[in-house]
Amino acid sequence: MTSTETTRPELLGALRDAVQAGMPTTIADLSRLVRIPSVSWAAFDPTHVSESADAVAGLVRGLGVFDTVEVSRATIGDTPTLGQPAVLATRAARNGRPTILLYAHHDVQPPGHDEDWESSPFEPTVRGDRLYGRGAADDKAGVLSHIAAIRALVETVGSDFDLGLAVFIEGEEEFGSRSFSNFLAKHRRELAADVIVVADSDNWDIHTPALTVGLRGNVTFRLTVRTLEHASHSGMYGGAVPDAMLATIRLLATLHNEDGSVAVEGLTSREADTPDYSEEKLRHEAGLVEGVTSIGSGPILGRIWSKPAITVTGIDAPTVANASNTLAPVVSVRISARIAPGQQSGEAFAALEKHLLANAPFGAQVEIDDVDQGNGFLVDTSGWAVSEVKTAMTEAWGAEVVEMGVGGSIPFIAELVSVFPTAQILVTGVEDPGTRAHSPNESLHLGVFQRAILSEALLLARLNERS
Repeated sequence: MTSTETTRPELLGALRDAVQAGMPTTIADLSRLVRIPSVSWAAFDPTHVSESADAVAGLVRGLGVFDTVEVSRATIGDTPTLGQPAVLATRAARNGRPTILLYAHHDVQPPGHDEDWESSPFEPTVRGDRLYGRGAADDKAGVLSHIAAIRALVETVGSDFDLGLAVFIEGEEEFGSRSFSNFLAKHRRELAADVIVVADSDNWDIHTPALTVGLRGNVTFRLTVRTLEHASHSGMYGGAVPDAMLATIRLLATLHNEDGSVAVEGLTSREADTPDYSEEKLRHEAGLVEGVTSIGSGPILGRIWSKPAITVTGIDAPTVANASNTLAPVVSVRISARIAPGQQSGEAFAALEKHLLANAPFGAQVEIDDVDQGNGFLVDTSGWAVSEVKTAMTEAWGAEVVEMGVGGSIPFIAELVSVFPTAQILVTGVEDPGTRAHSPNESLHLGVFQRAILSEALLLARLNERS
């Protein structure tokens, strides 16, 4: 079989039936994973991430097709500190078949406030055609899409297939993949593959599949602004003494132009054609409230896919309930910057650091620490694997595939390419514009889920017949 050929009708039909018949088991398995609050952030209980890794390893072992299945950890940077546990499984290729590496992650974002959820974040709940819960889509559905696709392949062609398989389910993607580089070095031989599928992205809508071909990079850090040695009475000194909140607000305001576009010299943009995407569609999908306008200039998708963005994602300051009439001596904020594909994250961080130090108002002391960086990525779409996955997606969805960029970041992909330069990268996923990943009421569209599983099962079956 070549990438330009359609799948044999009997194979397509058998895989479709196997995926559909397996959906109740797949959803039950996904629900069990969602109930484990596997938040990988440092402030949360790490035993839940270990429990999640063990549960995923059990699902992988249950497939009965891998030579090895292990839960493994690697150190973070040059420290002796271990990262969160990941699951790694391998099966050697035979008879000249390619090897495919399937990636997803089993850790999740913090849930936020329970009152912002319509149902408990870690109690999977079906409402209509969607399954709600933290990690129901991002990315435990990615984990189960791999599991279910392999199950369908085994039910259709048997367990004695020739395709080489590796499964890598990471445990700290939501916390910056801090041990990822060392994990790659530790398991380079097991992770080597001809094709790498990263199931952690979006689709165009619930009816149209997408292949992600561009991702922004990211730079995140803590910014601390200090103006006083201690808090002082706002009535006695206000008007003469700059408090840290005033200085922080003034400094943060310098990061953007009047139209909301980024005003930091040295952050670059990339020119690229984008599909049509209206202001009305943006308002609906993003949830803009009445009267609020979009920011930036140029085509909307160009702003999201190919230009930098800077967001303050957290702030340490007195709460409104605990506010007293004092001048705050110090304020810290968390800044998340998305970097246009093609710009190195180190260069972007240098530009941000230079800007913040140069624009500190009133001589405020500025400190930047807890820095994470990751490069963006542009997919080479000329390889045979792209043609293979497009054929599989089109057959599974009954719709043509959209090549799209994503405003989010998956920085470890650039590391994968560096370590495995000949591997072809396919960025797929189970999400859609209504998923609300990272937000309250995150959900998975079950129809999208089934079509994503069938797409991957078809890809595996096609590669199993490719020499």
